[in-house]
Amino acid sequence: MDSFLLLLLAVAVWEGLSLLVGARSLATPWKTITTLVALLGDHDFLVDVAATAQALVYAVVLSMLGGVALGVVLGARRLAGEVMEPILASLYALPKVTLYPLVLLIFGLGLSARVAFGAMHGLVPVALLVMGSVRNIKPILPRSARAMRLGPWQTVWTVLLPATLPDLLAALRLGFSLSLLGVLVGEMFASRQGLGFVVVNAVAYDDLPTILSVIVLLFGVAILVNQALAAAARRIQPGGG
Repeated sequence: MDSFLLLLLAVAVWEGLSLLVGARSLATPWKTITTLVALLGDHDFLVDVAATAQALVYAVVLSMLGGVALGVVLGARRLAGEVMEPILASLYALPKVTLYPLVLLIFGLGLSARVAFGAMHGLVPVALLVMGSVRNIKPILPRSARAMRLGPWQTVWTVLLPATLPDLLAALRLGFSLSLLGVLVGEMFASRQGLGFVVVNAVAYDDLPTILSVIVLLFGVAILVNQALAAAARRIQPGGG
């Protein structure tokens, strides 16, 4: 209910700002929604949506697999984690757009560059979050694994990952959002497909309703995915429904 009221408030503020500055400067919510409905009936726009979705899925999978693997290793090995943590934090703070020429040089134009740029945004923060989660595991759990003579892989699958599952879902939420940002930025800089390219093309033609329509679509998808992951995290918490 609170989310619905917040949404109504946002729409009301949006409508008020549109009336204040004029429809040419800020399209109304109704104009944006009608434009979005029209775009969803356009085959070319659906091709762009599919291109972004494909790159996003690959980027999220790579950022999660790489980030979780790196986080588990660095979290389980405290010395290695203490050495690598400031390096990873520095990489996270580095503006990724400065690395885009290098990405283009290695991967060229196309899907692989968009996926690589998206994964770059998601991998490091996921690794940092998982590393911190592994460090905070109760010491009795690793000791129990050693007492049962579990191998490294068995310890990871049966002890570390289940114990950090809530944080893994939080890492997935973060990885999804940042990978989406990376994919869109990649499409804006060097792509002929995807929603990022649609936005850049709309800017060139001063097509504000299309820009806002894409933003609303992306915002809606991000909210739905994050709410679904948040609900899953609540269910696996002790006492969750």
